[in-house]
Amino acid sequence: MAEWLVERGIGEDRAILVDGDTILAARVCWREPWRAGAVALARLDHRQRGTRRGAVVLPDGTVAQIDALPPELTEGSTLAVRITRMALAERGRFKLAQCRPAGPAAPAPAPALPATLAETGLPVRVLGALDRDFDRAGWDQLDEEAASGTIDFGRGALTISPTPAMTTIDIDGAPPLVPLALASVPALAAALARLDLGGSVAIDFPGLESRADRQAVDRALEAALAQRGWRGERTALNGFGLVQLVSRLERPSLLARHAFHPARAAAHALLRRAERVAEPGALLLVANPAVLALIDASLEAELARRSGRVVRREPRAGLALHAGFAQATVP
Repeated sequence: MAEWLVERGIGEDRAILVDGDTILAARVCWREPWRAGAVALARLDHRQRGTRRGAVVLPDGTVAQIDALPPELTEGSTLAVRITRMALAERGRFKLAQCRPAGPAAPAPAPALPATLAETGLPVRVLGALDRDFDRAGWDQLDEEAASGTIDFGRGALTISPTPAMTTIDIDGAPPLVPLALASVPALAAALARLDLGGSVAIDFPGLESRADRQAVDRALEAALAQRGWRGERTALNGFGLVQLVSRLERPSLLARHAFHPARAAAHALLRRAERVAEPGALLLVANPAVLALIDASLEAELARRSGRVVRREPRAGLALHAGFAQATVP
């Protein structure tokens, strides 16, 4: 039976849904305070005339969009709100968090990752520091796919790109086009859960002239999505090769975290590698200065505590963000 495995990392919680040694789905949490499920007392900053929408100010000054406002609530009033979608970064803009009135609910932090995973009805197991289940299941490969946005599937490759409007998936490969489109479907369906892709997703299939061929791809996609338990709305494959998927969006995908916060994603990956260094000696973190700058004193102290080692740094400006490494050194 599939089960969720959780790693409580340094500055980051990671989860994978595994069946044997295969990763079916993944989630990452950077422990942001205003994640979905958090409840707080907020001040109504303004409401849009003629609607039930507006904006509230959360206790730390963060602004969030709100929907379903009671008609009698006036600007400046205080109300309990529940976060339904955390804030999202995008190229060139920033989407505010979204919330709704929470009625009489008391303020509470967002549920921890294991608690949210328990809502799926599947078993959840939090791993110990010495467990290597993530490594056996292929976490590093998944993380690389999220960083590159490229997934090979034998006959071709998926190129996945987050845009301000939606996530786009382009299918590249050599003709014949019908076998290429059909071969891409299992990889597409798997990528949605493995990269935690939600919201609006546009898929650009190879152009297929025959209606019968397009219907065959539609049937294959419908079956693959159903097998993966995907929930949402889907358009049929049109004459231009486009399909749009729309599903619930509560948090950034693995892909979005790498695309819009690449240095921070690289810093978390470096801390994870450092925690797993087996050789004796002090820990040396070698990375791009932008990556090391995001490993603050508290994160470094946590690494030192978990490893029982002295931590040293060596910035190298010529290294790519994700090319950093950790190794043991002797005095």
